[in-house]
Amino acid sequence: MIQRLLLCRSRSFDPYENLALEEALLSRVGKGELILYLWQNERTVVIGKNQNPWKECRTALLAEEGGHLARRLSGGGAVFHDLGNLNFTFVMPGEEYDLPRQLTVLERACRSLGIPAERSGRNDLLADGRKFSGNAFYKHNGKAYHHGTLMVDVDMEMVQRYLSPSKAKLAAKGVDSVRSRVVNLREFVPDLTIPRLADALIAALAEVYAVAAHSVRHIEATGNRQQATGDGGREATAKAFPLRGRCLSAHTGADEVVPVERISPDEFDLRELRAKYASDAWLYGPKLPFTFSVEDRFPWGGVEIQLQVESGVIQAAKVYTDAMDETLAERLERRLIGSAFRGEALDECVQGADLSDRQIADLRALLRKAL
Repeated sequence: MIQRLLLCRSRSFDPYENLALEEALLSRVGKGELILYLWQNERTVVIGKNQNPWKECRTALLAEEGGHLARRLSGGGAVFHDLGNLNFTFVMPGEEYDLPRQLTVLERACRSLGIPAERSGRNDLLADGRKFSGNAFYKHNGKAYHHGTLMVDVDMEMVQRYLSPSKAKLAAKGVDSVRSRVVNLREFVPDLTIPRLADALIAALAEVYAVAAHSVRHIEATGNRQQATGDGGREATAKAFPLRGRCLSAHTGADEVVPVERISPDEFDLRELRAKYASDAWLYGPKLPFTFSVEDRFPWGGVEIQLQVESGVIQAAKVYTDAMDETLAERLERRLIGSAFRGEALDECVQGADLSDRQIADLRALLRKAL
């Protein structure tokens, strides 16, 4: 049972630092605790753990224009972040993970602001049929997080400029461009700001989890503070996450001030973790001189399989996918390496990779078709 709510904010717009802090919070969260982490990145494309960066993002253009490529721990697809976007992460012990309840916090916060939010598909929140929030999930060592985006005033030109999803992915969603399937929340609430949305999330968190306001603590994680400049009028400085927020106490029904309890930034030494997230090894991984490549899109996600085959034996394998299961690619790669490059052997690899029946059937057909 959740007995303590914590609110963590980052004042940094550095994606590598923010992802490092997210992982640090996952290690830190204790029994009966839920941490809501709010953060923003500046001009960043964030890809899922198992995605091919060269196919999901115009990496050279992004770098030339001062942007950042980042890779997260969770599965799923690529997203664009700028200072018109608010990122959230729910961090908790694995036994407390409750996706419907967490989504209720997001829906309640949006609806309290007059936004007609609704759930859709495997991981999206929509308003008027268009996506404003994508969600992804990660579990490790008995702990879990659920994170995602909330598009308040994102630069749509930049979304289309840097993201390059496959035509098959867009066709599967019944749209013909990235821009046509997303929406900023300011279309529904023209005066909406990042601070106002953050306040609504804090209030909804306290209401949904029925924890008294006095038990909500505010962790201030500063790290490398960056001072934002103009950026088209988007809120970006420390005031984007107010030090004191108001929420409805589920116990008293009274409008109470959430007290702030600061924790020293020294609690989180992010240097090693940040270096990992910023490294080429994490961002790009090995690029195989593959001799066999096949790809397709299925209801559970897109997949691309690259194999290096010598003398009829698979010497190396790389699997790219935006499937929500962040361990799928690693499991399949382990099974493929060392296997004979024959239909029956590949069938055995897929069947032994601990996949769903639907995934096994789809991947067997894909590999067989390409042989």
